[in-house]
Amino acid sequence: IEFLAFDVHIMQVFTEYFKELEEESIQDNFVVVYELLDELMDFGFPQTTDSKILQEYITQEGAKLEVAKTKVPTTVTNAVSWRSEGIKYKKNEVFIDVIESINVLVNANGSVMSSDIVGSIKLKTMLSGMPELRLGLNDRVLFALTGRDKGKTVVMEDVKFHQCVRLSRFESDRTISFIPPDGESELMSYRINTHVKPLIWIESVIEKFSHSRVEIMVKAKGQFKKQSVANNVEVRVPVPSDADSPKFKTSTGHAKYVPEKNLVVWTIKSFPGGKEFLMRAHFGLPSVENDEAEGKPPITVKFEIPYFTVSGIQVRYMKIIEKSGYQALPWVRYITQSGDYQLRTNV
Repeated sequence: IEFLAFDVHIMQVFTEYFKELEEESIQDNFVVVYELLDELMDFGFPQTTDSKILQEYITQEGAKLEVAKTKVPTTVTNAVSWRSEGIKYKKNEVFIDVIESINVLVNANGSVMSSDIVGSIKLKTMLSGMPELRLGLNDRVLFALTGRDKGKTVVMEDVKFHQCVRLSRFESDRTISFIPPDGESELMSYRINTHVKPLIWIESVIEKFSHSRVEIMVKAKGQFKKQSVANNVEVRVPVPSDADSPKFKTSTGHAKYVPEKNLVVWTIKSFPGGKEFLMRAHFGLPSVENDEAEGKPPITVKFEIPYFTVSGIQVRYMKIIEKSGYQALPWVRYITQSGDYQLRTNV
């Protein structure tokens, strides 16, 4: 597993340098590749895998390697290899994005077969110096350890952290303590294995008249709080491969036929919670029936709901401590979005 993780880091570094990771780009830049591998690994052990740090002293112009004349950054030799010293900002801020993706599979009878939530906490750090950050979540294990039992808590599984997080501290008292990388990074990811009610419920009736036409009726209902709004909703409805002459009628948004994917895509820019919308589609079918047996692809849904998490996870606090004593502002944003979101049909 560790070697696989190292391989992923190598691929990320090469992509940062060459934009496209292909055989041709590696051949064109083999000198840079050799130099990077020399820094990425030492005596067979992973060393510096942060592309931002590597770019401080290994720069590239086309296929030419330049080693900067400045001394090797202290980040390569100190314990905080993911952050340079001497960073300064006029205004000190940290932006926290809590993003949850919902995976749902609903069978043709309307029962939820499987569901879970995959979460990610991303940072955009604009802080001077070497700040120490402590992040507090409504973590059920933490609340149990400290004897608190107030409000909603969540049970996180498969938790993975950025290398900056002190794992020993988290394992002992569930404190998420770290010196953050500068700029954008993913601090942690997690999974919550729970029954999720589909936030956008789809009902469909698909009637196929042999050698004549197919008629589709799709109803979409927002099963989330009325004060929330789903943005850029896409309902993708499969149609027969030999369908033609499409006609649509929608109560909101617009529908279009995508023949190369055998889909109707119904787009709703803004979908308030508790609302219901309807889409009807009519297609002609050829007089000669297609002999090929077609599968039954599911209806899929894409969406994004800001200011909302389905799990109820909350950032309780973000403490920022730096020796110079400056004041810094943390900003938190919550987003719920569709992951693998499928609803099977009878037809």
